[in-house]
Amino acid sequence: MTDMRQPMAEYYARRAAEYEQVYRKPERQTDIRKLADLLSTAFAGQDVLEIACGTGYWTQFIAKSARSILATDLSSEVLDVARRKDYGSCRVTFLVSDAYSLSQVESDWTAGFHGFWWSHVPLEKTGTFVGAFHGRLLPGAAVIMIDNSYVEGSSTPIRRRDEHGNTYQMRKLRDGSEHEVLKNFPSALELRERLSPYADVVAVEQLDYYWIVKYKTKGLPNKPCR
Repeated sequence: MTDMRQPMAEYYARRAAEYEQVYRKPERQTDIRKLADLLSTAFAGQDVLEIACGTGYWTQFIAKSARSILATDLSSEVLDVARRKDYGSCRVTFLVSDAYSLSQVESDWTAGFHGFWWSHVPLEKTGTFVGAFHGRLLPGAAVIMIDNSYVEGSSTPIRRRDEHGNTYQMRKLRDGSEHEVLKNFPSALELRERLSPYADVVAVEQLDYYWIVKYKTKGLPNKPCR
C-alpha cells in the first residue's frame, strides 16, 4: 500500500499561498456562506480539535464562538499562513501533527471538526484516522465534517481509480507543477456506515457543491476539562 501522506504534505506545502482561491469560485459562493455561517455558531463555548486545518480558512469562522481551538496539520507551510489570521479572543493553538496518530494531542476535547480532509483519506486507512480522531474527543462531543461533492463541470475530473476504490485528480499549481491527488467522494450511506460505531445518529446534509455531517460521539457529555 502506497503511503500518501508525504506526497500530500508536499503538494499542500507548495499550494499554501494559493490554497484559498478554491473558495472563490463564483458558483460556490452561496454554499460557502452557508458553511461559514454554520461554523461561526456551531461550537459556541467549546474546546475544538480541528484536523487538517490548512491555512486556517475555516478556523477563523469557528473562532467566532469557540472557547479554544487546537488546529493541526501535517504541513508547517500551511500553518505559517494560518498563524497570520485574526482569531479574535478565541485561544487558537497550532500543531504539526499526523492525523492518523495524533500522538501529541490530549484526549479531552469537547468538539471536533475537519473540513475537506475526509476526501483525502485513503479508503483503506479510514478506520485508522477515525479511531485516532475519536480517541481524542470526550463522550458527547459535537462533531462537524464538511467536504466536496463531485459536480460535473465544477469539480476537477477524476483521472483514475486504484485497486482499493480510491479516486484521483490531476491538479496544476501556478508554478506549473502537476500533482496527482487522492480525492474521494463518499455517499451519505458510506459516511453513516463508517461513523455509526462512534455516533448514535449521523446527520448528512447535501448542499449544491458540498456535504455536511453532524453528530455527537457516543456516551454522556462530560464537563469540559479546560
